[in-house]
Amino acid sequence: MSRETGARERLLETASDLIWESSYGAVSVDHICERAKVQKGSFYHFFPSKSDLAVAAMEAHWERNRPEKDRVFSPQVPPLERLAAWCELTRLSQKKRKEKKGKVLGCPYSSIGSELSTLDEHIRLKCREMTERSCRYVAAAVRDAVREKLIETCDPDAKARELYAYSMGTILQAKIENDLAVLGRLEDGVFRLLGVQPPSRRPELTR
Repeated sequence: MSRETGARERLLETASDLIWESSYGAVSVDHICERAKVQKGSFYHFFPSKSDLAVAAMEAHWERNRPEKDRVFSPQVPPLERLAAWCELTRLSQKKRKEKKGKVLGCPYSSIGSELSTLDEHIRLKCREMTERSCRYVAAAVRDAVREKLIETCDPDAKARELYAYSMGTILQAKIENDLAVLGRLEDGVFRLLGVQPPSRRPELTR
């Protein structure tokens, strides 16, 4: 990795961490540069503004986590098991961050999106894109579950948005309460919205 590439990557990772830990408004360019050990002139060489850095940091965060999402939502995995694994991945991700930072941080995309959606159109559109990407994973699992007659017929895209909205609300509540136990209810709620039992509780798996 070249020195220039290394500086850019440090800025992306530092911005992601600092904004996620506190908020976009609470983090200055100076603070990001200081933590990343990058000169301010280099910052503006890579990014025209803090907003552009935030958008790039969201994309970098997505790319870092995409292999795990691809694994969890692999078409080789039965659809209901994919959704259960998604709930568990969400819980474990928040648990890992709390162990490192001492508090439940919530979803980085929804946090910055709710903070800036009325103030920064560039960031709002990127957060919407992140939501749409996540929903496509969920919709594929729902679509397969319908096709395999594991759940009642529904609009997979609409159901995915419903499930995603529920998950975001649960994650937000866990952040507000700073309590990972809230996420223990995520799987039950997701499968209640689907009208079926989670895979681990289905009769054919527990006999």
